[in-house]
Amino acid sequence: MTLNKTVLLAVLSVLLAMVTIQTGASIAKQLFPLIGPTGTTALRVGFSALMLWLVFRPWRQLPRGRNWRAVIIYGGCLGGMNILFYMAIERIPLGIGVALEFTGPLAVALLSSRRKTDLVWVVLALGGILLLLPDMRGVDALDPVGVALALAAGACWAGYILFGQRAGNLTSGGATVALGMTVAACYLVPLGVYTAGWDLLSWQVLPLGIAVAVLSSALPYSLEMVALKRLPAQSFSVLMSMEPAIAAVAGLLILSELLSVSQWLAIALVIAASLGSTLSTRSQQKP
Repeated sequence: MTLNKTVLLAVLSVLLAMVTIQTGASIAKQLFPLIGPTGTTALRVGFSALMLWLVFRPWRQLPRGRNWRAVIIYGGCLGGMNILFYMAIERIPLGIGVALEFTGPLAVALLSSRRKTDLVWVVLALGGILLLLPDMRGVDALDPVGVALALAAGACWAGYILFGQRAGNLTSGGATVALGMTVAACYLVPLGVYTAGWDLLSWQVLPLGIAVAVLSSALPYSLEMVALKRLPAQSFSVLMSMEPAIAAVAGLLILSELLSVSQWLAIALVIAASLGSTLSTRSQQKP
């Protein structure tokens, strides 16, 4: 596969992952009144781990010795990102939660930047995120706990990117995701069972839980691992700046949330940042 095709595959993988994640998040929010964000996270992570083990069979290429440390930290960040984000969007709107969570990948992009042109894309992405945020002093001010949870999820997202790359270099991408999801399931599933009990297996909940697992974890994290193995951490992070825009579009199409002029401008800014990062990566890889 040529370098250009490799970059294109990575970019398409990231875009598809973001679309499926936002679709899954919309379904997941419908489960909160039934089993809460903790129970929803348990179903998402638990079923995802089972699916990934069946598909990628990670027992054939397990890490050895100290290599497990990167996998365990990666899995811990993955699980923390999931549960903190769901706890956040229980209190604040989906699109705003995604925008706040993105502070993690944005920090990775900023700290790993080595060229002045890279900072331009980061600034554009940051401008788009700020436009997506409402006035915290107004009557519609966000729940401060929800804001804090979304920012904590962003910190876990940053760890997911950095340790995902390290863990992905130890074995195949699919096996890495399967192992990381298993680590997350080891502490999130018992927590979900404790809070939601047998409601997790009710006929109203179970089909939606499986759908959330596929759309929000099993499929997108596998796609993201494909991208992480083919893109630098900085380029991957700026590409992920499209996440708030996709969340806003999902809100319009699925939840009938109308977008303001400033929100459309924000979408344009983050798309510009993503395209700029992609083109920069492509030109850098040319011989």
